[in-house]
Amino acid sequence: MATGAIPIDDLSGGMDLYLTLESGQSYLWRREDGRTYAGERAPGAWYTTVVDGSRLGDGADPVPIRVRQRDGLLEWESPVDAEPAVRRLLRLDDDLDAVVADAPADPLVREAYDAHAGLRLVADPPFGCLISFICSAQMRVRRIHGMVSTLAREYGDTVAWNGETYRAFPTPERLAAATEAELRDLGLGYRAPYVVRTAEMVADGEAHPAEARELPYEAAREYLTRFVGVGEKVADCVLLFSLGFDEAVPLDTWIRSAIADHYPDCDRGSYAATSRAIRERFGGEYAGYAQTYVFHFLRTGGSES
Repeated sequence: MATGAIPIDDLSGGMDLYLTLESGQSYLWRREDGRTYAGERAPGAWYTTVVDGSRLGDGADPVPIRVRQRDGLLEWESPVDAEPAVRRLLRLDDDLDAVVADAPADPLVREAYDAHAGLRLVADPPFGCLISFICSAQMRVRRIHGMVSTLAREYGDTVAWNGETYRAFPTPERLAAATEAELRDLGLGYRAPYVVRTAEMVADGEAHPAEARELPYEAAREYLTRFVGVGEKVADCVLLFSLGFDEAVPLDTWIRSAIADHYPDCDRGSYAATSRAIRERFGGEYAGYAQTYVFHFLRTGGSES
């Protein structure tokens, strides 16, 4: 077993693992106590995800990674050296101090940054992120996480390690082989055909969300909308939480509420025009960081949880 520890003080802007993994941007990590997105901290708890081993130079088999925050350290465990993956998935090399300093002198944005110091953007695997946000329509964060976990339980590869059994997120091929009826029985409802058809598109080589990475921002958003069940908001979520487009601002319910209450001049009617306006108000280059902080701040009623 490989292990490691990264001092939090060595990370620009610090790190809050709970805020990062339970702020509504990722549904591919699971807390060991089974209470992910229950709205409460569990100090020192392990979070686990399963990644493609080829990203770790360890073949194609899925590899589990466990991470926890304890005593000023970000500790990790895995069958292989996973520190590069931990740094990539949790964006530990982001200069968070610079991101916060670059934020606009806006009362809501500043209050959100102050309340949730250490929250970092994630870099989830593109296919898992895409399916997660297809499942997110009209759902609360805990229900989304439960839905994504169910897909992993039913269709993901089993990984046995260190006396425990883990489930990887399903491959496109496994999800493409599922039927709409099966997914409806698992609680996906009207999202079931979207998940099946999108998985088919990726499995057949028709399109892949990672291909958007090399495009200019708005062209990348348009590219992602070719997937069934993906509108502009879901596309922005994938761009922000998987593909490194830090300027993306998903216009979800909470951000639209913020626009109505705090930035009514940014409402330009269409999604594209409103998105451009709120991106500029949130600071441009790192507008997606501001969005994530404001989203979590409003969703939690301004609390530090």
